[in-house]
Amino acid sequence: MRDIVFTRMSGWIPTVVREDGELRLMLGAGADANHEPRTFTFPIGDAHLAVIREDLARHLLLWSAVLPLCDAAGTRGPLDERAAAALLDPILLAAPPDIDAFFRGIPWDRGRLVAHGADTDLLRRGRVCAAMSAATETSDPKRAQEDHANRRRAERGVVLGPLDTAVLRYTGQYLHGSTVPKRTPGAVDPALLPEVMRVIATAERACAGMRIGRDPRRGKRGTDKRDWEQMAAAVDAAVRRAHPELVDDAVRTVGFLMCSEAAGRARNSPMEEESDGAGSGGSARRTGLTFTDDKGAERKWLPDGPRTAAAEFWEFVGDRFAGDNEVFTVEDEERGEGVQLHFYADSLARITTVRAGDGGSDPQYRVEYTLVDGIGGYRTLVSAFVRGGCAALDPHGPWMSDVDEFERARRRRGAG
Repeated sequence: MRDIVFTRMSGWIPTVVREDGELRLMLGAGADANHEPRTFTFPIGDAHLAVIREDLARHLLLWSAVLPLCDAAGTRGPLDERAAAALLDPILLAAPPDIDAFFRGIPWDRGRLVAHGADTDLLRRGRVCAAMSAATETSDPKRAQEDHANRRRAERGVVLGPLDTAVLRYTGQYLHGSTVPKRTPGAVDPALLPEVMRVIATAERACAGMRIGRDPRRGKRGTDKRDWEQMAAAVDAAVRRAHPELVDDAVRTVGFLMCSEAAGRARNSPMEEESDGAGSGGSARRTGLTFTDDKGAERKWLPDGPRTAAAEFWEFVGDRFAGDNEVFTVEDEERGEGVQLHFYADSLARITTVRAGDGGSDPQYRVEYTLVDGIGGYRTLVSAFVRGGCAALDPHGPWMSDVDEFERARRRRGAG
């Protein structure tokens, strides 16, 4: 039989219950193997109950000190009741200086205290009792998150100025640097917003005309890592030059914002636009094409279809590409020519039929190789082949028919 003896407005702050005639402190903490919250209890005395009733600060300090013991219990272990009971007198019955000294020797949950109004500067100085003088029953988790973020930055030696903070709040990355950035002007102090907008304008000018294309090798919504890096570098250089007072965190978040928005536009653009570009003429082709991969899969494209050949091909790559499937071919059987993409080697081969097989003899082919500069280079070559066949690839060389010569070129690039 369990009866509630004392509880506070917040249901998360530990509650005092009477269980089989014994006073116990009950709190929820952690989760079990099924992700359900765990509940722990341990015995307390009447003197402890009296302090818990009257002194919110000490109640919260006790909670903060018990939580690490709950974490140690894990998903199924019992609470160390002896260790929990050993916290009672030093926190609830001792003098403030003794409590401060006691906290210097035990683990405790700082975030819990900060969420309930603790003075972070006093906590840093080890004056936990004084820090809790303005404690509140209601919790503000965002306050604890901000404190945690600031402490993580301090560990890296980063000190934010007012503009740095405003820029990070504008992008929504003040609390978490891995959060996808977005524009949140309402989160910025109005007095600093015009200055933040000047920083953003600098970044926008730096990447005007740049774009981030899609990379089917990284999935249907994958984007070109090289494009991202080039845009980030351009923004980084411009913002540092125009606003040298900004710390690295603020500069990076602006570049992250520009790149994320550009990548979002690429993901939401039609595949035809992304694949072929303006004036590619992919849909004007008069002969059909066959797409194959290194695993024997095949897809046909016909000229009277609703989509361009390049769009269909890159979708085929997005569906089929894998670590053990990195060779793809576009073949025009009617013309007797094709291109083979070697993603593992950053190279492409164009293959032209010199003499068709006749009387049981094998066909004779001319195979020429070229190095490719990233997914953008592959897109250019595929679109050129779709427009005009192997002849249209001449300007995109150099083309090497000697395999040894080509391998030497590959090694030279790799060494560079």
